[in-house]
Amino acid sequence: MSTENEGTAVPPAPSAPPPPADAPAASALQGAHPGAAPAAGDPYGPPAAQAHQGAGESSSAPDPSWPPPPPPSTPAYGGDGAAGHGVAGHGAAGQGGGGWGAGWGAAHQQPAPKNGRGRGGLVAAVLVAALVAGGLGGGLGYTLAEENDSGGSTTVSSSTSGGNVKRDPGTVAAVAAAALPSTVTIEAASSSGEGGTGTGFVFDKQGHIVTNNHVVADAVDGGNLTATFPNGKKYDAEVVGNAQGYDVAVIKLKNAPSDLKPLTLGNSDDVAVGDSTIAIGAPFGLSNTVTTGIISAKNRPVASSDGSGSKASYMSALQTDASINPGNSGGPLLDAQGNVIGINSAIQSTSNGGFGTGQAGSIGLGFAIPINQAKYVAQELIETGKPVYAKIGASVSLEDSTNGAQITEQGVGGTEPVDPGGPADKAGLKPGDVITKLDDRVIDSGPTLIGEIWTHKPGDEVTITYERGGKEHTTELTLGSRVGDS
Repeated sequence: MSTENEGTAVPPAPSAPPPPADAPAASALQGAHPGAAPAAGDPYGPPAAQAHQGAGESSSAPDPSWPPPPPPSTPAYGGDGAAGHGVAGHGAAGQGGGGWGAGWGAAHQQPAPKNGRGRGGLVAAVLVAALVAGGLGGGLGYTLAEENDSGGSTTVSSSTSGGNVKRDPGTVAAVAAAALPSTVTIEAASSSGEGGTGTGFVFDKQGHIVTNNHVVADAVDGGNLTATFPNGKKYDAEVVGNAQGYDVAVIKLKNAPSDLKPLTLGNSDDVAVGDSTIAIGAPFGLSNTVTTGIISAKNRPVASSDGSGSKASYMSALQTDASINPGNSGGPLLDAQGNVIGINSAIQSTSNGGFGTGQAGSIGLGFAIPINQAKYVAQELIETGKPVYAKIGASVSLEDSTNGAQITEQGVGGTEPVDPGGPADKAGLKPGDVITKLDDRVIDSGPTLIGEIWTHKPGDEVTITYERGGKEHTTELTLGSRVGDS
C-alpha cells in the first residue's frame, strides 16, 4: 500500500445542475471562498507514487528489530504515499508501486522544494461552492401557516436553532465539541525552511502533544515547531522524542497553558469492525476539520518509508473509511464516546489522487496506529526521549510473499541472521525457517511480522509457528529489546 502526505491543488466545484423541468426558474449563485492548502510539505507524504525498494533482496533483509530497509515494490495500486501515508506508512497517495502485494504498502517520499519555499510553504487555494436555487416539492419538518386574505406571511420559525440546540452525549456534534479544544494544528519546518503541516492532540496536562514522527521530522534537529489550538492561540514547541519505526512523536508546548484537557484514551484492543469513528485534523491545511466513518478492518499490515529510503515504519493498523487527507497525520481517531482509539497516519489512494492533479486524497481507506501501542511509545519517549522496540533477534526477508516471513541465510552487513544467544536462537529458530503465525495472528510476510512484533513490549512471551523442511512446528519465545532508532 502507499501513503500520501500532502497536496496543494484543490479540485474545482462541479458545475451547477439545471433545475427540474417543471420547477420555477432557478438562479445559480456561486461564491469563491479563500482557503489555505499546505504546500508539498505536509507530513502526509509526496504526491508522486514511489514504491518501496527491496524486491529481490531475499538474503539481506534487516532484523525485524531495526533498521529494516524500505519494503519491496508491490504491484501498482494507485497513487504515492503521502498525507502522511499511503498505506505504507502514511499518506493518501498510493505509491506507484503501492499494490497490496503481501498485504502491506509502498513507501512515501518527501516532496521536492518548490520555488525556494521548501516543503513547508503554504499555497493559497480557493474553494468554490455552487449554490443552486430550485423548486422544492412538499414541506419537510415544518408546517405551513394557513394563508389569509390579507396576504400575510406564511413563514414559521423554529423555536430552537443553531447554538440553542442541545446535542445529546454520543452524537458526533457533542463528541467534536468536546474533543476539538484538545487538538492542535502543527507546523514544522527545518532550519532551511522545509516542512509541512499536521495534527496532534493533548496527551497530558504538562503540555505534551502526541503526533506522527513524519509530521515533526523536519524540526527534530534545530527546526521550528508551533502548535495552534482551535481558539487561535499558538505556542512554540519542541520535540521531546520521536520513534521512526513506530511513526510516533511527542512534542511539548513551551509556556503551556494551565487549563489543558487531555483527550481520554480508549482501548484499541476492544475495537470491533463496524464501530463508529470520528477523525479530527487539518486536511489540506483546513484546520479543525471533523469527519466520520467506521472501523472497516483491524490488524491491517502497513509499512511506510521515512522518505530517505533508509528506514521504514511498520504498524498493525486500524482501518477506517473516515475521510483522511494530507494534513490529518497525527490527529486523533475517536470512537463514538470521544475516546482516542488511534493516531491517523496513512491513507491508500489512486495514483492521480482521484482529481487528475497528481495529489492524492481520501478514497475511504485510512489507517491509524492503535492507541494502545502509541500510548506505550509516547510514555517511553516522555520518560527517556528514546523509543524501545521489541525484537526476536533474527533477520527476515522483506520480499513479497503470501507464505510467511522467512529467516534469511545472511544478516545485515554480513552479520549472523539469528543473533547468537538472542530470543530466536534460544527458541530454536534457524535460517530458512518460515514463520507463519505469531500467537493467533497469521504472518504472510516479513513486514507483517515486524508490525505484529512491535505491537508487543519487550519481555512479552509469544508463540511462534514456523515451517521447516515441509513440517510445521511451534515454539515459545520471549521478546528482546532494542533502544533507539539507529
